[in-house]
Amino acid sequence: MSAAEKPTLGIAMVGHGLMGRAHSHAWRNVAAIFDLPVTPVMTVLCGRDGVAVERARRWLRWNDASTDWHTAIERPDVQLVDICTPSASHPEIALAALAAGKHVLCEKPLANSLTEAEAMAQGAAQALQVGARSMVGFNYRRVPAVELARQIIAVGRLGEIRHVRAQYLQEWLVDPAFPLTWRLTQEEAGSGALGDLASHLVDLTTHLLADEITSVSSLLRTFVGERPFPAPRSDPDAVARSPGAHGAVTVDDASLFLAQFSLGGVGSFEATRVAAGNKKAMKIEINGTAGSLRFNVERLNELELFEGGDDAGFRTILVTEPRHPWMSGWPAGHVIGWEHTFVHQARDLLTAIGEDRDVFPDFGDGLQTQRVLAAVETAHRSRRWEPV
Repeated sequence: MSAAEKPTLGIAMVGHGLMGRAHSHAWRNVAAIFDLPVTPVMTVLCGRDGVAVERARRWLRWNDASTDWHTAIERPDVQLVDICTPSASHPEIALAALAAGKHVLCEKPLANSLTEAEAMAQGAAQALQVGARSMVGFNYRRVPAVELARQIIAVGRLGEIRHVRAQYLQEWLVDPAFPLTWRLTQEEAGSGALGDLASHLVDLTTHLLADEITSVSSLLRTFVGERPFPAPRSDPDAVARSPGAHGAVTVDDASLFLAQFSLGGVGSFEATRVAAGNKKAMKIEINGTAGSLRFNVERLNELELFEGGDDAGFRTILVTEPRHPWMSGWPAGHVIGWEHTFVHQARDLLTAIGEDRDVFPDFGDGLQTQRVLAAVETAHRSRRWEPV
């Protein structure tokens, strides 16, 4: 079937920051790379500021722009709503889209609270009854090396899993002069490194192991308690502040926790935005009775594998062969980048919608990650092991 003969699927995207740019790249290119059952149409881009959203519309190549996401999701030429806003607004937009019978792609974390995440998962379950599907944007599941690691674990090559160690290290908050953006306020972001970074670690490790975290013990720390407000915006509704004014940081800079898994394994997790020298060091190592594997997102196309009896230790697999996940369209050895994870995500969602299949990770998966994050926050306050 030619592209012209395939049914179209109109998309409304809410938000046009970093994630909006990454998602726009995926929607623009996915049909040129993969043979899909439906053709995505970049119908309308939504943002709060009319001038900014129109500028983004032209740059990102959306067909229309709107400052009213309520109207956008009700449009008959929109079948999927892509949510790329700060997590505080996820529940309202997602629940409205689901109530309108639209498919939903929502960036992680699902929400800022467990109660909101539960409502979103319930709304998604109800919408599924009329065929509306919902996916959470845990894009690192779509790294070919990560999927290969999951397959290696699933067939038992590592044996019984004993230990998981996961790190996500960044440095962008080392400087105390870094401004107080929305990611540093509990009202907008919910939490700091915990929701921003550790949510990826929780989702990835439970996905790789096909297992769940059952209890946690944790420590959260904020090292810089106040930061300068950002430079004034052109937004006429922005609050006027005196020069040099500071505001309180109300989320964590660093999150550390231990975890126990339902199948008996243990894990150590570290997420921080104040680790000098680390740009995007997301590392996962899994140790089993028959072997181990390691992955580092800064070496996106590589997977390190050790299998018992190999005196040479870990060997490096270059995950770029046509037989590897999502790589069938590329010649052998051709590496891919971070942006491809969003293209793979778009492919999987569009294929599931077009073929009427389940999507993963769905809002239920996002809720389970939210339960772990909530338990980590509770354990920090109680200074005790807390159940998930």
